[in-house]
Amino acid sequence: MSTFEGLPGAVAVSHLRVYDRPAIDGLRGGTPHLHLACTEAYVVVGGTGSVQTLTTSGFRQTPLAPGALVRFTPGTIHRIVDEDELRVVVLMENGGLPEAGDAVLTLPPHHLADPARYRSAAALPVEGSEAQRERAAFARRDLAVEGFLALRRATEAGDPGPLAAFHRAAAALVRPMAGEWRRRWREGAAAAAAATGDRLDALARGDGGHLAAAAVHAERPIAHGRFGMCGRLDVYSG
Repeated sequence: MSTFEGLPGAVAVSHLRVYDRPAIDGLRGGTPHLHLACTEAYVVVGGTGSVQTLTTSGFRQTPLAPGALVRFTPGTIHRIVDEDELRVVVLMENGGLPEAGDAVLTLPPHHLADPARYRSAAALPVEGSEAQRERAAFARRDLAVEGFLALRRATEAGDPGPLAAFHRAAAALVRPMAGEWRRRWREGAAAAAAATGDRLDALARGDGGHLAAAAVHAERPIAHGRFGMCGRLDVYSG
């Protein structure tokens, strides 16, 4: 029988404290980006704010307050905005795929055309002081906001070209990672689904033997306050 001991459905969970420093347009919040393979969900646990989204259907702003659950599918450009100490539990499909590169920031087009230039603008320094990492996080945030605002203006003006070009550039940037993503999916979400199928097959035979292998797993965050795209993250191993 297949076994899988990760989080339900192989999701990833993190706790997010949204950035409260104003961006270039005066709004406080995170770095606009999209995911190419994963659906993401926000469960608001404190404070207030909103999430701005941009798709081929247009721009939308969804309020966020405690108890709200908002989810968006791959291709949704999203930017979380803080109004009053916004805190969110983030649920991400396919476990480690976002950490493996399943996120492309809305940087201006000339940064997207060259993979090396994109990585230079999007990556945060591994070494250096806390202040250096913070400056880098806000610099890339503001650069992505610049690109996001241009995409929003074009979309609202009825010009779909820039958003379509961004989609093509994003797909080209992540294409080399697709094989590794498939491995992670196979060992994560696909393995979780297979394990459920095996349990259902056993129960259909009247076999509950797998119940004897029940286990409890508990953990604390493996990192606190990590600089992320949208804010400071407490992350779990999953």
